Amino acid sequence: MDIASLHAFLAVAETGSFSTAAERLFLTQPAVSKRVASLEQQLQQRLFDRLGHQIMLTEAGRTLLPYAINITQTLKDSQQAIADLSDSVSGRLNMATSHHIGLHRLPSILKQFNTDYPAVDLDIQFLSSELAFEQVANGRLDLAVTTLPSHYSDQLNVTHLWTDDLEIICSVNHPLAQQKPFCLEALASYPAILPTQDTFTRQLINQAIEPIIGVINVSLQSNYLETVKMLVSVGLGWSVLPGIMLDKKCYVLRDSRFQLQRQLGCINHQNRTLSSAAREFISRLSHHKKRQPKLP
Repeated sequence: MDIASLHAFLAVAETGSFSTAAERLFLTQPAVSKRVASLEQQLQQRLFDRLGHQIMLTEAGRTLLPYAINITQTLKDSQQAIADLSDSVSGRLNMATSHHIGLHRLPSILKQFNTDYPAVDLDIQFLSSELAFEQVANGRLDLAVTTLPSHYSDQLNVTHLWTDDLEIICSVNHPLAQQKPFCLEALASYPAILPTQDTFTRQLINQAIEPIIGVINVSLQSNYLETVKMLVSVGLGWSVLPGIMLDKKCYVLRDSRFQLQRQLGCINHQNRTLSSAAREFISRLSHHKKRQPKLP
């Protein structure tokens, strides 16, 4: 069982396509098919069912999948560990972050890191916090800077970095902005624009508001908070957004019963060998947290 065949198997399993797998591996499709066929011959088991244009894992393929992931990751970790015997901070930093954090929190940190360590190849994926969290938990990424969930595996290292104060907002011309004093119950009469149900932020919002007004009437959903802010600013509904995003087009609706925060931080898997670049970046994030001024 050779590593090249395992890489071909994983690429087909992840993409569901021999042609897409070939593009990912910079090979021809026949070459990928040959490697998978060689693996099937060695194992004496069919690994994929080919149903028309659909490629599906067989029971044997599903059984092999986690072992193949572990084998290839162990090899990568061993190569990284050997490379890290050098004191230099170099190589690839494979990380993910959300669009919001990448826009509002990381630019200055990334700029300084890139200036200090030009030999590091930054590979940054912009993913939802939920997907980034999952990719780190599965060992696919070195680290992620995300919104933190309420609960997470004890196999993850979590560094809390920032606290986002969340505010209920509408446009300055929205009927809710004319209510003085404002009370949370009024939200039930107007549509909301919120992140989707499966996000950490939406779960926090639901837990804070629904016990008071019942099920929120959501007219539009977007996980791009800048898009949500734009839709709110033109009067299409109310929302809940981090205070760091707000400007003069946003009217904050205050009720003493609503005090909500979300936590942002860095995560990495305890069992994944980090590159020197990843270790240094996490260290930079921790130092940045310590340098932040404390609010009165």
